[in-house]
Order: sequence, then C-alpha cells, then structure tokens
Amino acid sequence: MAEAKASYDLIVIGSGPGGYVAAIRASQLGMKTAIVERAELGGICLNWGCIPTKALLRSSEVFHLITHAKDYGFSVENPKVMLDAIVKRSRGVAGQLSGGVSFLMKKHKIDVLIGTARLEKGSPAPKVIVEKGKGEGTYTAKNVMLATGARAREIPDIGLKVDGKTVWAYREAMVPTELPKNLLVIGSGAIGIEFASFYRTLGSEVTVVEALDRILPVEDAEISAFMLKQLGKQGIKFLTSAQVKSLKVEKGVATAEVQAKEGAQTLKADKVILAIGIVGNVENIGLEALGVKVEKTHIVTDGFGKTNVPGLYAIGDVCGPPWLAHKAMHEGVIVVEGMQGKTPPHKFDPWNVPGCTYSHPQVASVGLTEEAAKKTGKKLKVGKFPFIGNGKAIALGEAEGIVKTIFDAETGELLGAHMAGEGVTELIQGYCIARQGELTEAELLETVFPHPTLSEMMHESVLAAYGRPLHI
Repeated sequence: MAEAKASYDLIVIGSGPGGYVAAIRASQLGMKTAIVERAELGGICLNWGCIPTKALLRSSEVFHLITHAKDYGFSVENPKVMLDAIVKRSRGVAGQLSGGVSFLMKKHKIDVLIGTARLEKGSPAPKVIVEKGKGEGTYTAKNVMLATGARAREIPDIGLKVDGKTVWAYREAMVPTELPKNLLVIGSGAIGIEFASFYRTLGSEVTVVEALDRILPVEDAEISAFMLKQLGKQGIKFLTSAQVKSLKVEKGVATAEVQAKEGAQTLKADKVILAIGIVGNVENIGLEALGVKVEKTHIVTDGFGKTNVPGLYAIGDVCGPPWLAHKAMHEGVIVVEGMQGKTPPHKFDPWNVPGCTYSHPQVASVGLTEEAAKKTGKKLKVGKFPFIGNGKAIALGEAEGIVKTIFDAETGELLGAHMAGEGVTELIQGYCIARQGELTEAELLETVFPHPTLSEMMHESVLAAYGRPLHI
C-alpha cells in the first residue's frame, strides 16, 4: 500500500455530524472530498447518541401524558410500557437518518471509504491509510480533518468500567431488554439526567450520584436548583458532593460504595449507567508519531481547527468541550471555509453555542451563567419570568418552569440566557440569534412575540430585567 490509491483536496476521518457536514461544505466549495468511517455513517450522534435518545425520550413523554390523561379529560385504563417497541422505534429512527447521510454523500459526490484510518507522515498533509474495510488503501490529500469523536469515560481502578450487562454506557442504555427495577446513574450532566428522566418516567427507581455540589453543574445555579426540585418531585433521588469509592458487580447486582456529605453509603442497583464525562478518540490514529499535540485526550487546535501539524485539522468532540453535535457541525463549516480562504474574522466562539438537556422538564442555555457574568466585573441586569405567568404553558398543563436573561447594564448586551421547562430546547434559538447578531435589550424589548405562545416568556424575561414585566 505504498503507492497512493487516490488523491483528494480533503479527507475527513469520521462521519459524525461534524465530519459529514464538513465534507458536504467542502464539496459545495468545489473540493474533491472523501470521508472515512469504520462503523455506521452518521457516527455516534445519529446511531447511538443525539437522535435515538430523543426518540426514546419522546416515548417517555407520551407515556407521561398517558398516565396524566385524566388531567386533560380522558380516561385511559392500565397503560403498559412495551419496552421492545420503544427500542425498535428508536433504532428505526437512527437507521432512517443514517441512510439519509448515505444519500447526502452520493448527492454531493463524496467518496465514502469504509475502514479504520491511521495517519503517516506526508506532504502537504499526512497520508491516510485505510485498513479493515472496503475502502482499504493509501490516500493523499491537500488537507486532512480529524472528526473521530469521543466515547464514555471509565475509571477501571474503582470498578467504573462498562461490562455491557450490569454497567452501561449510553449505547447499552439505549437498547435495554427489560426495565431495571433499581437504576444507579453516576454523573448528572445532560446524558445522565436524560437517562434518569427516561427510566424514571417508565417506572424504574432511580438514584443519581454527582461528585460536584449540584446537578447539571455547567448550568446556571438557579436552573440547577429548579431541576433538582422538579426531578425530585418525580421520585429521582440525588446524592451531590458524593464520590463513588468503588463499584462491584456480583451475580448481576451492582454495589457502589459512596462517600457523600451525609456520610458513607452503600447503594445497590440492577443496572448502572456511567455518565462521568467523555474522552477523545485519539488512540491508534498515528498522532504520536506525527507529534500532534494532545492534552487530556483531546487534540489541541488554534481556534480555526488547525493542529500543530501542517495540513492536519481537527473538529468536534475530539477537540474538547462543549461536546455537542451542533458545535461540531459549525466548526466543520468554519474550518473548511478557512481552507478556501474564507476564514471568519474571529475564532470559533463556544459561548454562542447553546446547550440542551432533553429531560422532563427540559433545560436550555446559551452564554454566561449569572455567576460567570459577575466574574467579568460588569454591572448586570437580570430578568426572570415563571411559566405560571404564561397562558400557553398553563393551557398545556406545563406551568412549572423559568426563563432567565442576563444583560450588561451599560451596553445592553445579552450575556446569557437560561431556561427550564416545556419546549425550551426549541425556544433557546431565539436568544442564540440575538447573541450572534449582537442585539441589545433595545431590539429585544421592541420585538413582537406571537400570542399565545411559550415564546412570550422570552420577551417577558427581557422586560423583567429592565423593570417592565407585564404579566407578573
């Protein structure tokens, strides 16, 4: 395989959201492009992450509504969870979208090389060696992009290691054959909270252990406190400021020794979900031989996707937080356009990337938390509006929630927006546009929001920041 099999303008390694979007944009710009994938097109997000989990969560939302049918004027007797049908629907959704990515590759004339990629020294970019698949061969390119993603973090020394049977990561948690009676979730970030919400709604007893002092620790403190209260009402138990000292599995039962602020505790569970973070997929690609700079399992880039090796770029989860599909997609476009001399005037700004948690209730945010905003030294104006003051929320039967906005008092810049409640993962984009467009409170105050909608609360929160709320 010493001779190059084909040469490209760009080879993308990894076909997750970041990788396939980058490949499409490159093709649109006239670049001869190939993409390497060792498993399913669409990567983890489409096949084992973002999309199939939302299908599962939609099923749990429907079940929640069915069990509260009386509140809406219906009588539904003895609703039952058909777990196999729920999982089948989720896998069908994933399969449909993976097929859609295949269609997009053909439409944009992108060569799909099936196999495992590794890099060797080359010029003007590293050579790509594809093995163990139909795309086997040696390929050269003017540019190579790594979009290899990440995987669930494990700590084998204390027993936090996925065994596929009793101890799960996200992949196993999406295809259960039966509902666990008792579920232990270790980690309360978005992934942990989503699975906790899903399994609790379907009837499992759920305990969540979080090492930090609050759940959803990257969110605004008020939102974290609100979610702790709401999820607690649903019966989810939480241990915060708690360290798992050991986890052992015997005869299908997991036993966790936990040091909590209340003291040492022993927790037993049928299943355990590890949601303690992720590590970048940087092994066995040839990065060490090339001298690619890697810190804490993540590839270091310059903000425009460039690594320290000429012609080699990296995007998405393999580059570090925020570990979000939409961040990877946007990064991919920016990096490809930079290759064509269309580099934007500023580096990729993670503070304009929204974060979403699709539990019940949902959580969404963009920009600085109030705590982080205070640390800037700026004088702040903070507005809050409760769902109970919104007619549409009450009509939906979803009157528990909050919208919070944070402004620079001097300039009117929207520093951050934080929301919890029904539909907020859809609403947050309005604040994202405001931040990207550098709108101030003046434009937001004068914007007309349709009535009756949940979006009116976004307006009311801005009004509240400036002492002008109309409905509280």
